[in-house]
Amino acid sequence: MNISVPTKDRILDAAEKLFSDNGFDATSLRDITTSAQVNLAAVNYHFQSKDSLIDSVIARRIEPINRKRLEMLEAAGENPGVEQILTAFLTPLLDLELECMLPLMGRILSTPGQFVERVYRRHLSVVAQRFRGALGRALPELPEDEVWWRLHFSIGAVTHVLSWGQIIPAMTDGMCDLRDRRALIDRAVRFLAAGFRAAAAPSKSN
Repeated sequence: MNISVPTKDRILDAAEKLFSDNGFDATSLRDITTSAQVNLAAVNYHFQSKDSLIDSVIARRIEPINRKRLEMLEAAGENPGVEQILTAFLTPLLDLELECMLPLMGRILSTPGQFVERVYRRHLSVVAQRFRGALGRALPELPEDEVWWRLHFSIGAVTHVLSWGQIIPAMTDGMCDLRDRRALIDRAVRFLAAGFRAAAAPSKSN
């Protein structure tokens, strides 16, 4: 541990690694203080509680993505098209260095109940509503629930690419290479936009 790094950042770095490796519940504050080479008083001073520390670890990764998403959506104008909306939604995430996000994301996604409480409600619900609204206005023929379904399908596709990012090249003999992020984003936007423009599923009454 580099003790020249500010105490708060050392705690966040140590906590993120331990949470990613062992899970939130299995990681104690003692584990974190030992790894960060700080005392418990330092954790209490900066974060007050373990729950607040978990929230700060998650926010450090997600909030910059959310800010960039909203900035790009705003820059797209009052009535952006589907491709513009999807580009704003996907680019801040797919532009990341995957090694920075994958371990924590993998841990969060392995505990769906914690994802809803710790991530979605606290960090993603407002952004999701903004993008659902934008997509609904761009595709007024789609029922609201259909827009939600397609947004979730889109998130699932991107999550798969991120989670399997180091495996996909090997599975495709190198033909699918994630290093060209511009090409990756363009492919994802084209694919998902076609899905959003597909005819709505028949209603249950039909």
